Amino acid sequence: MPPVKKAGNIIPLAGQWRFQIDSTDKGIGDKWYLKQLGDTIHLPGSMAENWKGNNITLKTKWTGSIYDSSWYYNPRMAKYRQPGNLKIPFWLTPHKHYTGAAWYQKDVVIPADWKSKRVVLFLERPHTETKLWVDGEEIGMQNSLVAPHEFDLTGKISPGKHTLSICIDNRIKAINVGPDSHSITDHTQGNWNGIVGKIELHAGATTWLDDVQIYPDLKDKMAHVKFTVKNDGPEVNGKITVIAKLSNTKLQGSVPSAVKPCKIANGVTEIMVDLPMGDKMQTWNEFNPALYQLTAKLVIGNAPADTKQLTFGMHEFKAEGRNFTINGNPVFLRGTVNNCEFPLTGYAPMIEKEWDRIFAICKAYGLNHMRFHSWCPPEAAFDAADKAGIYLYVEGPSWANHGSGLGLGRPIDQYIYDETNRISKVYGNHPSFCMLGYGNEPAGKQVEYLTKFVDYWKAKDSRRIYTGGAVGGSWPIIPNNEFMVRADARGLNWNQRPESNSDHSAKIAKFNVPYVAHEVGQYCAFPDFKEIKKYTGIYRAKNFELFQEDLKDHGMADEAEKFLYATGKLQVLCYKHDMEKMMRTPGYSGFQLLSLNDYPGQGTALVGVLNAFWDNKGYVTPQQFSRFCNSTVPLILTEKFVYTNNETLKANVELFNYTRPMNAALTWKLTNDQHQIIAQGTFDRKSYNLNNCQQAGEVSVALSNITRPTKLNLDVAVPNTTFSNNWDFWVYPEKIAKVNTDVYYTTELDDKARQVLANGGKVFLNGAGKVVKGKEIIQNFTPVFWNTSWFKMRPPHTLGFVCDPKHPIFNDFPNSGYSEMNWWDILKKAQVMHLEEFPKSFRALVQPIDTWFMNRPLAFILEAKVGKGSIIVSSADLSPDIDSDRPAARQLYYSIMKYMASPQFKPSVEIPINTIENLFSKPSKEVFISYTNGAPDELKPKAKTK
Repeated sequence: MPPVKKAGNIIPLAGQWRFQIDSTDKGIGDKWYLKQLGDTIHLPGSMAENWKGNNITLKTKWTGSIYDSSWYYNPRMAKYRQPGNLKIPFWLTPHKHYTGAAWYQKDVVIPADWKSKRVVLFLERPHTETKLWVDGEEIGMQNSLVAPHEFDLTGKISPGKHTLSICIDNRIKAINVGPDSHSITDHTQGNWNGIVGKIELHAGATTWLDDVQIYPDLKDKMAHVKFTVKNDGPEVNGKITVIAKLSNTKLQGSVPSAVKPCKIANGVTEIMVDLPMGDKMQTWNEFNPALYQLTAKLVIGNAPADTKQLTFGMHEFKAEGRNFTINGNPVFLRGTVNNCEFPLTGYAPMIEKEWDRIFAICKAYGLNHMRFHSWCPPEAAFDAADKAGIYLYVEGPSWANHGSGLGLGRPIDQYIYDETNRISKVYGNHPSFCMLGYGNEPAGKQVEYLTKFVDYWKAKDSRRIYTGGAVGGSWPIIPNNEFMVRADARGLNWNQRPESNSDHSAKIAKFNVPYVAHEVGQYCAFPDFKEIKKYTGIYRAKNFELFQEDLKDHGMADEAEKFLYATGKLQVLCYKHDMEKMMRTPGYSGFQLLSLNDYPGQGTALVGVLNAFWDNKGYVTPQQFSRFCNSTVPLILTEKFVYTNNETLKANVELFNYTRPMNAALTWKLTNDQHQIIAQGTFDRKSYNLNNCQQAGEVSVALSNITRPTKLNLDVAVPNTTFSNNWDFWVYPEKIAKVNTDVYYTTELDDKARQVLANGGKVFLNGAGKVVKGKEIIQNFTPVFWNTSWFKMRPPHTLGFVCDPKHPIFNDFPNSGYSEMNWWDILKKAQVMHLEEFPKSFRALVQPIDTWFMNRPLAFILEAKVGKGSIIVSSADLSPDIDSDRPAARQLYYSIMKYMASPQFKPSVEIPINTIENLFSKPSKEVFISYTNGAPDELKPKAKTK
């Protein structure tokens, strides 16, 4: 008998396996399990990692919805549909793609000392359905997207050489979790075929600890340990010994062991053992994630003990009224959605180190929570979250929509119960596992189905809390949810003047359980093309390459970095104010960003301040972000952010505090753009509990001493801590001197304007509301939502703007070169001009940044030489008669007039007058055309029903 490589009772099976693709489903009929397969593959791994599968073509049948299929038909995209230059914008492009059956085969040698032992094949994470044969005998089939596949080989395998043959099928069959579910979709991890994680043969006793579940009891300082013991033989007597040792904390120590004699019948026996945790019991939470390592041993006579080791934490995560609590203390969830985007491998990390990095980044950005959107992570993620102190909301592997649905009598109905039971059994002891739901935004008879689902879990396991799922605001309410994850109450109403007085109280008033905002933000930034070189694994960022080339074709390749930075700054501004609005809402319980990092699918959703690799994009640091996203955050309530110098800046300060009860005298200071202190103060010392909306005091500063346009910054801090927050304000002179100038102001390119230009004069053209070439491009103050492809060009279409703040036109209008609050009343509802007839090298003075799916050259304010004369054209409403309630617009117009009156006003680029005229008379030639209402039928995945 050849030597066996094993470690105790484990034989690792990682390494080379024989392999064969079965694209025509001949393998079972032709009994491939009896033949030696002809190809090889390395496991753990996927077919794509081993360069197995089909090349990507226009006929590739993806797993995932394509709502904007214009790429397949748009003539402008034709060059990206050519063989050798295929660049798909919807998601990342894998080297290879395959859905169907594939066979994996390996010879194993069972050692002599495994005779009479229970033998199990352990596959930590196959994808998706597995069928196993041993030496030609079929053992069985398993189908789980959330838990290991374990095949009991006892009695089927004996000492000596054997052949394992596994057929893995990753198609959507009768069980349809939904093609956009992050457990299977090509939008994120990809619908891969293979086995990752541990691949092992295990040997053990024929009477064994099949399951161990631990139920913390903080009141009685007890861990109730429930054992499920299985016995293949006759009734036996034994004893169970349990001991726990502290870990992941500065304290050390162990809990005295508990021993319980037991009688174990043939079949299944359940045994409860109470383990007293002692007076020095340590509890687990985000600030002190103390863990216990439990060792349980089942001893029967003189036979070797069957041992299980696992981690747990003494904690109780509850919903009490409209609040979450951890160990009786209020907690506010500051979370991000994880969509299973791992662009190097295409599947989730199976080792703890990689999850340690992800959760450390989350903590650095002030987060304490993660939602796993329609997928369940592997054990390594739970281990890392336990140690980091992250509260996890885990979902079943389903987004039962877009061809799937719940409560319709389909196999998915039972599969959700099966999968969530597997999740609970395998990962249920992890203290980080605090919340469970079915999945995301379902179709079907969802209320009836999910009401029963929630009732089932509330009755079965009290260690966590339950909700039907995470849904948008238009989905029906599941009445017995223990907490809500919904989109009813989120977002900014920046159609009105920005302020920080409003909150979401009215929208959450109907809920009497904790309310968590669903998929918050979705504010986009421009692509970071430096990211392309990071794709060294199974994926290539062909979508980024397409966007980069298209930007170059439109003559703006040199502006990519400026676009990234400017749009990133606007994105952060929106996230800050969105999150602060939630944090100042009484009774609000948390939010889930979509997301801290980018989402590479669904049309490419660049919504993160980090990229898909969890790397920083360069426009906000963790320290800056965590000022407004943290366990303790000073907040202000103010009616506006732009003032005139005859007013008084007023802001009520309050403290959002979920760190610890504290007694503090908050401090504040107001500084100008030269970092000089304008005013400062200290509020009365107060006690702050674990809550939000706790009043600290009022800032009131008269602005009469400010005589020039000035940007101010208000900083509020909690002394002797790292907690502080800040806000920008702008102050403009209430009275502005008239500029003596020979500029002809007009609202249309009339005869007089033409004459002035022909004579070498100056014209300011206020084209507000009259733009034709570009009127289809909608600009709001906030940027593109999610992306314009997935939502088929739903507005807004722009991502802010970029300008050169050092240009002399801004000498009397200081700015940062990108969207800030002082631009709001200038930009609101303003049109943009589409410069498709201008030279590609032409740059506007204020340049809106178009969606990266179009990359059109745009203008908000431009200057040009026209014949002998010079012109500035504005699509913003700037005029000599601006109302006093628009101080920023009035100041900008003043600055423009001073510039036009100065010798510096000498536009160098000459533009024909008819090109200017066409902006107000001729529609755009390049416009978005949908071409179809959805994906081409031949590309839609078909559910296999047999």
